Amino acid sequence: MDDTPNTTEPHHDAGLDGAPPPVVRLRLWLETGDGMFFGTGRGMLLEAVDRYGSLKKAAEHLGMSYRAAWGKIKKTEKVLGVLLIEQAGSRKGGHRLTPGGRLLMEKFRVWFEAVEASAVEKARELFPWECLSFTEARRNRRGRPDSGDAEEDHDS
Repeated sequence: MDDTPNTTEPHHDAGLDGAPPPVVRLRLWLETGDGMFFGTGRGMLLEAVDRYGSLKKAAEHLGMSYRAAWGKIKKTEKVLGVLLIEQAGSRKGGHRLTPGGRLLMEKFRVWFEAVEASAVEKARELFPWECLSFTEARRNRRGRPDSGDAEEDHDS
């Protein structure tokens, strides 16, 4: 029997000098010949519109201007040929997702989670330490002041 250590197996006890485990971060987007039309940031924007019932409040939450948020939504609507948000009642009633906007938000989230899970699994297989998904890291960080991660990808 050979006692030579297997160097292809990750050593999950090999730490980063006591630092928290690394976090796998991904940027996913969809594009056409005209460029990117939907990505993580726009998914976050639709989620925030859904949560707050207002494009203005969603933009503020993500640290972007209303004009930038409106422009991103309109670009995606133009490429897809479908409305993503609509006014909720009167002009001052805010916005809500259309069925097409909700479907895009949900399908993108499912796609992102599947790709992230695959990437984290491969990272854990290859690297000598336990890697966390962004979702796991965010869950572990709850109760601490917000580090601004929500704003990081709002340009997508």
